[in-house]
Amino acid sequence: MPRLENCAWSCSCTARGRHKPQLGDTAAGLAAKVGEMLSSSVSSPSLTLVGHGARSPSTSSTTSSTSSSTLNLSQHLVQRSVVLFVVGAFMALVLNLLQIQRNVTLFPDEVISTLFFSAWWVPPCCGTAAAVVGLLYPCIDSHLGEPHKFKREWASVMRCIAVFVGINHASAKLDFANNIQLSLTLAALSLGLWWTFDRSRSGLGLGITIAFVATLITQFLVYNGVYQYTSPDFLYIRSWLPCIFFSGGVTVGNIGRQLAMVITV
Repeated sequence: MPRLENCAWSCSCTARGRHKPQLGDTAAGLAAKVGEMLSSSVSSPSLTLVGHGARSPSTSSTTSSTSSSTLNLSQHLVQRSVVLFVVGAFMALVLNLLQIQRNVTLFPDEVISTLFFSAWWVPPCCGTAAAVVGLLYPCIDSHLGEPHKFKREWASVMRCIAVFVGINHASAKLDFANNIQLSLTLAALSLGLWWTFDRSRSGLGLGITIAFVATLITQFLVYNGVYQYTSPDFLYIRSWLPCIFFSGGVTVGNIGRQLAMVITV
């Protein structure tokens, strides 16, 4: 009997000795897991903050680049508008003087005492129209996805201006049997100007639209007695006047396209 008790006591002691290390290992494992969870929970916000901090410089740089590009675009538009306005006003003065000297257009007596023997409102109106048309041509080209690439150099633009002035000179100085023959001749010259210096569908469509709108405005002004044409044969005006407006629209459109390409580059 004493031997059996000794054996039972030794077995229980041995079992307790074996269970103690197992509990200690379990507690140590739990402590390690709790430490890992705490460290991950502490480190994750810092990573998130670092991520947000890494994005903020790129966002600010994108915003600054967008604002600078918008500012440059507005500056380019202002520069082109000023150049086109000056060109349109100067051409209006010269060509209108030619028409007055040949007695094609007649202004009231109280008006023929201003600059270049013309009405004061002619240069500002023509300059504004030139600015609008010159800005509209490259805008329509980009909207249609058909950039104008035919004869894109200043030498071609200057030749186009020279041909346009020649067409105006012919309308004032050429003498035909009737206005219909002169109108057909100027129409052929205007289409030849478009074919030589433009050849784009947008240029043809805008030229026809400009000729139609400008002819309506001119008829309205003549009807209200602002000025008049000698020997009118087409609703208070000359029948060749739409040809002049068409060739003028093509010429100013080429100037606007060239300015858009040069200033953008």
